[in-house]
Amino acid sequence: MYDLADVIPDAEIDPGTNLLVAGPPLTGKRQIAFDILASGADRGDGSIVVTTKDSADKVLETFTDSTTSTDADIGVVDCVTKQRGIGTVDDDPRIKYASSPVDMTGIGIKLSEFLQEFYENRGLSENRVLLHSVSTLLMYSNLQTVFRFLHVFTGRIQSADAMGVYVIDSTAHDDQTMNTLKQLFDAVIELEEPADGEEPEIRTAGLST
Repeated sequence: MYDLADVIPDAEIDPGTNLLVAGPPLTGKRQIAFDILASGADRGDGSIVVTTKDSADKVLETFTDSTTSTDADIGVVDCVTKQRGIGTVDDDPRIKYASSPVDMTGIGIKLSEFLQEFYENRGLSENRVLLHSVSTLLMYSNLQTVFRFLHVFTGRIQSADAMGVYVIDSTAHDDQTMNTLKQLFDAVIELEEPADGEEPEIRTAGLST
Protein backbone atom coordinates (compact mmCIF):
# COMPACT_ATOMS: atom_id res chain seq x y z
CA MET A 1 0.00 0.00 0.00
CA TYR A 2 1.07 3.58 -0.63
CA ASP A 3 0.60 5.74 2.44
CA LEU A 4 -0.59 9.32 1.88
CA ALA A 5 -0.91 10.15 5.59
CA ASP A 6 1.57 13.05 5.35
CA VAL A 7 -0.68 14.72 2.78
CA ILE A 8 -4.20 13.36 3.39
CA PRO A 9 -4.82 11.96 6.89
CA ASP A 10 -5.36 8.18 7.04
CA ALA A 11 -5.40 7.77 3.24
CA GLU A 12 -3.84 4.65 1.74
CA ILE A 13 -3.62 3.74 -1.92
CA ASP A 14 -3.38 0.30 -3.52
CA PRO A 15 -0.42 -0.44 -5.83
CA GLY A 16 -1.32 0.35 -9.44
CA THR A 17 -3.60 3.28 -8.52
CA ASN A 18 -3.78 6.43 -10.65
CA LEU A 19 -4.69 9.62 -8.78
CA LEU A 20 -5.81 12.89 -10.40
CA VAL A 21 -5.14 16.17 -8.56
CA ALA A 22 -7.52 18.80 -9.97
CA GLY A 23 -8.28 22.40 -9.11
CA PRO A 24 -8.08 26.05 -10.16
CA PRO A 25 -4.76 27.93 -10.38
CA LEU A 26 -3.02 28.93 -7.13
CA THR A 27 -4.70 26.26 -5.00
CA GLY A 28 -1.46 24.36 -4.35
CA LYS A 29 -2.04 21.40 -6.72
CA ARG A 30 1.60 21.17 -7.73
CA GLN A 31 2.85 21.30 -4.14
CA ILE A 32 0.39 18.61 -3.00
CA ALA A 33 1.60 16.39 -5.85
CA PHE A 34 5.24 16.95 -4.88
CA ASP A 35 4.39 16.34 -1.22
CA ILE A 36 2.88 12.95 -2.19
CA LEU A 37 6.12 12.09 -4.00
CA ALA A 38 8.30 13.40 -1.18
CA SER A 39 6.42 11.51 1.53
CA GLY A 40 7.18 8.33 -0.43
CA ALA A 41 10.83 9.27 -0.96
CA ASP A 42 11.21 9.74 2.79
CA ARG A 43 10.10 6.10 3.16
CA GLY A 44 12.46 4.82 0.46
CA ASP A 45 10.06 4.78 -2.51
CA GLY A 46 11.32 5.70 -5.97
CA SER A 47 10.13 8.99 -7.50
CA ILE A 48 9.69 9.75 -11.19
CA VAL A 49 8.48 13.13 -12.50
CA VAL A 50 7.31 13.66 -16.07
CA THR A 51 7.40 17.43 -16.52
CA THR A 52 5.69 19.16 -19.44
CA LYS A 53 5.84 22.58 -17.77
CA ASP A 54 9.09 23.14 -15.85
CA SER A 55 12.70 22.26 -16.61
CA ALA A 56 14.29 19.28 -14.88
CA ASP A 57 16.45 21.63 -12.79
CA LYS A 58 13.38 23.38 -11.40
CA VAL A 59 11.68 20.03 -10.72
CA LEU A 60 14.72 18.70 -8.85
CA GLU A 61 14.88 21.91 -6.81
CA THR A 62 11.19 21.63 -5.81
CA PHE A 63 11.58 17.93 -5.02
CA THR A 64 14.68 18.54 -2.88
CA ASP A 65 12.85 21.27 -0.96
CA SER A 66 9.88 18.91 -0.35
CA THR A 67 11.75 15.86 0.94
CA THR A 68 13.91 15.25 3.99
CA SER A 69 15.79 12.44 2.22
CA THR A 70 19.29 13.33 1.03
CA ASP A 71 19.77 10.29 -1.22
CA ALA A 72 16.30 9.84 -2.75
CA ASP A 73 15.96 7.82 -5.95
CA ILE A 74 14.56 10.42 -8.36
CA GLY A 75 14.19 10.40 -12.14
CA VAL A 76 12.88 13.26 -14.30
CA VAL A 77 11.53 13.01 -17.84
CA ASP A 78 12.01 16.59 -19.09
CA CYS A 79 9.71 17.46 -22.01
CA VAL A 80 10.49 21.20 -22.17
CA THR A 81 14.25 21.85 -22.32
CA LYS A 82 14.84 20.43 -25.82
CA GLN A 83 11.85 22.32 -27.17
CA ARG A 84 13.12 25.58 -25.70
CA GLY A 85 16.58 24.93 -27.13
CA ILE A 86 18.40 26.02 -23.98
CA GLY A 87 20.64 24.23 -21.53
CA THR A 88 22.11 20.75 -21.57
CA VAL A 89 20.09 18.01 -23.22
CA ASP A 90 22.23 14.92 -22.62
CA ASP A 91 20.56 12.21 -20.55
CA ASP A 92 22.17 11.56 -17.19
CA PRO A 93 21.29 9.14 -14.35
CA ARG A 94 18.58 11.49 -13.03
CA ILE A 95 17.27 13.18 -16.19
CA LYS A 96 16.00 11.88 -19.53
CA TYR A 97 14.83 14.25 -22.25
CA ALA A 98 11.82 13.98 -24.56
CA SER A 99 11.74 16.36 -27.52
CA SER A 100 8.51 18.16 -26.49
CA PRO A 101 5.12 17.63 -24.80
CA VAL A 102 3.87 16.45 -28.21
CA ASP A 103 6.40 13.59 -28.27
CA MET A 104 4.14 11.19 -26.39
CA THR A 105 5.88 8.09 -27.72
CA GLY A 106 9.21 9.43 -26.48
CA ILE A 107 7.71 10.33 -23.09
CA GLY A 108 6.36 6.80 -22.69
CA ILE A 109 9.71 5.23 -23.61
CA LYS A 110 11.64 7.39 -21.13
CA LEU A 111 9.12 6.59 -18.37
CA SER A 112 9.45 2.86 -19.06
CA GLU A 113 13.26 3.12 -18.94
CA PHE A 114 13.13 4.73 -15.49
CA LEU A 115 10.58 2.21 -14.16
CA GLN A 116 12.66 -0.70 -15.44
CA GLU A 117 15.86 0.74 -13.99
CA PHE A 118 14.26 1.45 -10.59
CA TYR A 119 12.82 -2.08 -10.36
CA GLU A 120 15.61 -4.15 -11.84
CA ASN A 121 18.78 -2.19 -11.05
CA ARG A 122 17.86 -0.36 -7.85
CA GLY A 123 15.51 -2.95 -6.36
CA LEU A 124 12.71 -0.43 -5.75
CA SER A 125 9.36 -2.21 -5.62
CA GLU A 126 7.31 0.92 -4.78
CA ASN A 127 7.54 3.90 -7.12
CA ARG A 128 5.53 7.11 -7.30
CA VAL A 129 5.17 8.79 -10.70
CA LEU A 130 4.06 12.41 -11.15
CA LEU A 131 2.85 13.88 -14.45
CA HIS A 132 2.83 17.68 -14.31
CA SER A 133 0.74 18.67 -16.06
CA VAL A 134 -2.10 17.18 -18.08
CA SER A 135 -3.26 20.72 -18.94
CA THR A 136 0.00 21.37 -20.80
CA LEU A 137 -0.48 18.21 -22.87
CA LEU A 138 -3.95 19.47 -23.83
CA MET A 139 -2.45 22.79 -24.99
CA TYR A 140 -0.36 20.93 -27.56
CA SER A 141 -2.62 18.03 -28.59
CA ASN A 142 -6.34 17.31 -28.87
CA LEU A 143 -8.37 15.50 -26.22
CA GLN A 144 -8.50 12.22 -28.16
CA THR A 145 -4.70 12.08 -28.49
CA VAL A 146 -4.12 12.96 -24.83
CA PHE A 147 -6.76 10.44 -23.72
CA ARG A 148 -5.05 7.66 -25.69
CA PHE A 149 -1.66 8.61 -24.27
CA LEU A 150 -2.98 8.69 -20.69
CA HIS A 151 -4.76 5.38 -21.23
CA VAL A 152 -1.38 3.79 -22.03
CA PHE A 153 0.42 5.77 -19.30
CA THR A 154 -2.05 4.78 -16.55
CA GLY A 155 -1.90 1.17 -17.76
CA ARG A 156 1.86 1.21 -17.40
CA ILE A 157 1.55 2.49 -13.82
CA GLN A 158 -0.98 -0.25 -13.08
CA SER A 159 1.14 -3.07 -14.48
CA ALA A 160 4.21 -1.81 -12.61
CA ASP A 161 2.33 -1.67 -9.27
CA ALA A 162 3.42 1.95 -9.06
CA MET A 163 1.31 4.94 -8.04
CA GLY A 164 0.50 7.65 -10.58
CA VAL A 165 -0.23 11.27 -9.65
CA TYR A 166 -1.50 13.63 -12.36
CA VAL A 167 -2.07 17.39 -12.04
CA ILE A 168 -4.69 19.27 -14.07
CA ASP A 169 -6.00 22.85 -13.99
CA SER A 170 -9.73 22.13 -13.82
CA THR A 171 -10.75 25.66 -14.84
CA ALA A 172 -8.76 25.52 -18.10
CA HIS A 173 -11.00 22.81 -19.59
CA ASP A 174 -14.73 22.36 -20.10
CA ASP A 175 -16.82 19.88 -18.11
CA GLN A 176 -16.92 17.36 -20.95
CA THR A 177 -13.12 17.27 -21.16
CA MET A 178 -12.79 16.88 -17.40
CA ASN A 179 -15.42 14.13 -17.24
CA THR A 180 -13.81 12.27 -20.14
CA LEU A 181 -10.38 12.33 -18.51
CA LYS A 182 -11.63 11.43 -15.02
CA GLN A 183 -12.68 8.02 -16.40
CA LEU A 184 -8.98 7.10 -16.56
CA PHE A 185 -8.31 7.60 -12.85
CA ASP A 186 -9.07 5.49 -9.79
CA ALA A 187 -9.25 8.42 -7.39
CA VAL A 188 -9.48 12.22 -7.53
CA ILE A 189 -8.27 14.95 -5.18
CA GLU A 190 -10.14 18.18 -5.94
CA LEU A 191 -9.08 21.52 -4.55
CA GLU A 192 -11.71 24.21 -4.25
CA GLU A 193 -11.08 27.93 -4.71
CA PRO A 194 -10.35 29.21 -1.18
CA ALA A 195 -12.24 31.99 0.52
CA ASP A 196 -10.13 35.05 1.36
CA GLY A 197 -7.45 34.20 3.87
CA GLU A 198 -8.37 30.52 4.07
CA GLU A 199 -6.68 27.34 2.91
CA PRO A 200 -8.04 25.64 -0.23
CA GLU A 201 -10.63 23.01 0.61
CA ILE A 202 -9.64 19.46 -0.36
CA ARG A 203 -12.24 16.93 -1.49
CA THR A 204 -11.38 13.33 -2.28
CA ALA A 205 -13.17 10.62 -4.25
CA GLY A 206 -12.10 6.98 -4.52
CA LEU A 207 -9.52 7.10 -1.73
CA SER A 208 -9.67 4.46 1.00
CA THR A 209 -9.08 5.82 4.49
